[in-house]
Amino acid sequence: MKKYFAELIGTCVLVFMGCGTAMLVGCDPASGGYALTALAFGLSVVAMAYCVGNISGGHFNAAVTLAMLLKKKISGKDAAFYWIFQLVGAFLATGLLAAIFGASGVKDATGAFGSNGLAGVNGSIEAGIIVEIVLTFIFVLTILGVTSEKFNHGSFGGLIIGLTLTFVHIFGIGLTGTSVNPSRSIAPAVVAAMTGNSEPLSVLWIFIVGPLAGAAIAALVYHCLEKE
Repeated sequence: MKKYFAELIGTCVLVFMGCGTAMLVGCDPASGGYALTALAFGLSVVAMAYCVGNISGGHFNAAVTLAMLLKKKISGKDAAFYWIFQLVGAFLATGLLAAIFGASGVKDATGAFGSNGLAGVNGSIEAGIIVEIVLTFIFVLTILGVTSEKFNHGSFGGLIIGLTLTFVHIFGIGLTGTSVNPSRSIAPAVVAAMTGNSEPLSVLWIFIVGPLAGAAIAALVYHCLEKE
């Protein structure tokens, strides 16, 4: 159970700090909120990778878990429990954010607990899916390269992965809010719907299908690249 709880903790911190920062400072490039949110997500992964990553492998992301399953680096049973505990961690984080912002009266600058959406792509479903597939592909391909048994990145693996998450957020926040992680998208969308804003829930499927497809493509491509 230790590795499952490690995934719960890591995902909880990722969603709490990333979505929480977005809720607090907003995602307007002119105000600096854009960069702060990207850094919050990236640094959360860095912190958790070095904290509990050695216990579970540090996925904190359903798309990463899918890629590892396809690469046969994790069993089907472990993958299923990882997905469950990642979701629990994401909901715990969103619940904490709802409690903090609700009790304090602080305005949620995103209006939906940092949920993902299509406003930045003018409501285009096609553009949203493409953005999520490409960004997840880049992120997961980097993870597969960093964790490959053929290459030894020493103690820098967690830093590389965290910085990669930061830079995909820098591009994607203004378009879809950057999911690349179904676990991170599901909880805020569901909690937002529970509080009266159902718009994020109506497009949630994009932020499940896109990242999972991007991760699957990354696993296939990296498998071909590393073959002798």
